[in-house]
Amino acid sequence: MEAYEQYTGHVEPGGAPAKRVLDALTITKVSVGPMDNNAYLLTCRGTGDALLIDAANDSERLADLLGHDDDRPRLRSIVTTHQHGDHWQALGAVAGQTGCYTLAHPADAQALPVPPDRLVDHGDTVSVGDAELQVIHLRGHTPGSIALVYRDPAGHPHLFTGDSLFPGGVGKTNSPEDFASLVDDVENRIFAELPDDTWFYPGHGDDSTLGEQRPHLAEWRERGW
Repeated sequence: MEAYEQYTGHVEPGGAPAKRVLDALTITKVSVGPMDNNAYLLTCRGTGDALLIDAANDSERLADLLGHDDDRPRLRSIVTTHQHGDHWQALGAVAGQTGCYTLAHPADAQALPVPPDRLVDHGDTVSVGDAELQVIHLRGHTPGSIALVYRDPAGHPHLFTGDSLFPGGVGKTNSPEDFASLVDDVENRIFAELPDDTWFYPGHGDDSTLGEQRPHLAEWRERGW
């Protein structure tokens, strides 16, 4: 599958993936399925090992991200950001085809079609080859929603937020208590900890930066969604 290397953070449903090349990692974004879900393939440039964030749908398209050549990336793990079904429709197929192991937060694990091989919680690390990502537990969209942050030693952080943070606000919640929990976690565990040049990659739609969204935090809290 051909990917565009001039990365903007925008991909079209059913269209070509977009690739971002960092010193240690490549990040490939693709939109899959009827709900325009983003899936992200992170590949270590040193080892060729890869990690997939959300095997959301279209297992064949996700397999095409890996390619079919002898030097194709080796998918070692799949992280599911949360339990909602649009984020794991291809989980069983991709895990079965590749033999990779799967990860999720324990609070959402029982809802997944494949029992996770590893349970991860706030502050844990997940490896992709020589690179490490840190798990951030964000409570509210679901009990076990997680984000992953890669602190690029040669640049700015890269944050994968699932459905907990989008350009324009936090993810959907089902009660005032859940909203308060999510906006608190987003403010305290993301905006208070990471700099403005952090680029974040949501579960649907276009990317943004924390600096672009930070001025609106109080507005989000006041409106309640």
